[in-house]
Amino acid sequence: MVPAGGAARRLGGADKPALSVGGRSLLDRVLDACPDAARTVVVGPPRPTARPVVHVREEPPGGGPLAALDAGLRHTKAPVVLVLSADLPFLTGATVRALLAAVRGGAPRGDCDATQVASAQDSAQVDGALLRDAEGRDQPLVAAYRAEPLRRAMAAVRAERGATTGLPLRALLDRLTLCRVADPTATASFDCDTWEDIEAARARIREHGNVLDEWITAAKAELGIELDVDTAALLDLARDAAHGVTRPAAPLTTFLVGYAAAQQGRDVSVLAGKVAALANCWAAESAENADATPEAAPEAKPKARPAE
Repeated sequence: MVPAGGAARRLGGADKPALSVGGRSLLDRVLDACPDAARTVVVGPPRPTARPVVHVREEPPGGGPLAALDAGLRHTKAPVVLVLSADLPFLTGATVRALLAAVRGGAPRGDCDATQVASAQDSAQVDGALLRDAEGRDQPLVAAYRAEPLRRAMAAVRAERGATTGLPLRALLDRLTLCRVADPTATASFDCDTWEDIEAARARIREHGNVLDEWITAAKAELGIELDVDTAALLDLARDAAHGVTRPAAPLTTFLVGYAAAQQGRDVSVLAGKVAALANCWAAESAENADATPEAAPEAKPKARPAE
């Protein structure tokens, strides 16, 4: 479930989930982190998305995060519900899996992290797991909840308050037994509330060490494909083709390897190794030819003809 109907006042009322970071909307970046969800419910106005979702609205529209959860929960059937804010550009599948494991494994109430989740199998079951950022703040909109306790707590809030519109999330969370999953690098919990945050996110994906992975992920999403890319092997292949054959051979060769892998169902790294060996053979032959070719003797200058 993705609450995506906020007013974004600090962004001047811009449609925040639709803003792009790395050529993809914030909403699509969040959806990429949970590709295995049985159903995806987006609470907010309809927007284009890279994959099918169920669009619903809270009543009244803009009624706040608790009203959004109430509306979205009515359209879920799974025993565990992920709740993910629509403005998390760096949320990953690893964080999602850690949250799910904390709930399904029954981590003890309090703090836990991704390394502690597996050891919590025999502990008392919790109702939900929240991400906790590097500054120790709970993120209830980056969380996994067991659906039935969540529904009971929501019903209790409605019975006590009459409605969920405008109420703080605390009115719901205080009725649940929760644990926390740490986000020590503050990457997954980084959210975009201001234009400065958007600018920082756009700059971050171009940092050395991030840009290639970000670009490949964006390109795969645009092409509608899902596969593991051995970046190092392909870059080595491109280098060998450029040096051993000719520079324009680099992109063409990597294309051919990718095409062959798709057509034959074979591993890209294996095919890249075969073609890299071919490129190195070309380079070796070229070097041998250069060594075997005698240097051309300098041309003799023609003798000057005597003046008539």
